[in-house]
This record gives sequence, structure tokens and C-alpha cells, in this order.
Amino acid sequence: MNNFEIIRMIGEGAFGKAFLAKGKNDKIPCVIKEVNLSKMARKEKEASHKEVTLLAKMNHPNIVKFFASVEENNNLYIVMEYCDGGDLMKRIDQQRGVLFNEDQILNWFVQISLGLKHIHDRKVLHRDIKAQNIFLANNGTLPSWETLV
Repeated sequence: MNNFEIIRMIGEGAFGKAFLAKGKNDKIPCVIKEVNLSKMARKEKEASHKEVTLLAKMNHPNIVKFFASVEENNNLYIVMEYCDGGDLMKRIDQQRGVLFNEDQILNWFVQISLGLKHIHDRKVLHRDIKAQNIFLANNGTLPSWETLV
């Protein structure tokens, strides 16, 4: 993990944290998901390793790109694409009751559907579909699925 500079924490869950980082050499922003394996049961550890394997196999414009993974000091670090538009739930909250236009909703729906089709075609079932797991790029695309299983 010495190849990355941590900028700030951008999320936290039951087993880990997500950090905005950038490569020390290329300065490209990325997200580093830190999963604390020491607090997990064996099945949960296996699921985390399976997530890495699945992410590495996914290659679609509407799925967050996987860059690398490293296991150090009882932590699993997953390096992924940074989606600079935040998640869909935050975007909905920002609307403050103002409706999205129909074209925007249809655009997002199609992109979400294409991402899901890609993973389903590979016999993978996403078990946590929700607005907080759909990430947006500022250009309007949805490199969407952060958690696959």
C-alpha cells in the first residue's frame, strides 16, 4: 500500500473503511477499501476474497473497475476506480424533493440494468442492490456496482 497516498476517509461499514487515495506515481484518484479480516468469521473472510476474485473478472463500463488487491497486517485492501459523483442515495438527497426528469431516470435505469446483466451473465448474483451501492461519475455514467456478493 506504499504506492498510494491516502487523501481522506469517504465511507465506513461494519468490517471496513473506504478511502479516497491517489497513486504516488501516476496521481490517479482511486478508492481503497480496507477490510479488517481479524474481526470476521471464516465465511465472511472467504466472501471478501471471493468479492476480489469476482471484481477482477468484471469488465464493463457500468461496473466499478478493479485495480488491485493486497493482504497486509490482517487487512484486505481492494483498490478500485473512484466515482467522483458519489452514490445515488446522496444524489437523491441533494434533490431535496425536486423530481429528476424522466430522461435522467431512464438513463440511469438502463445503465443499472446493463451492469446487472453483465454480472448475471457471469452467474453472479448481487445481494445488496440499493442506492448507496450505485456510484456515479460526474459525467453522468454509472460505473455502478461496488459490492457484488
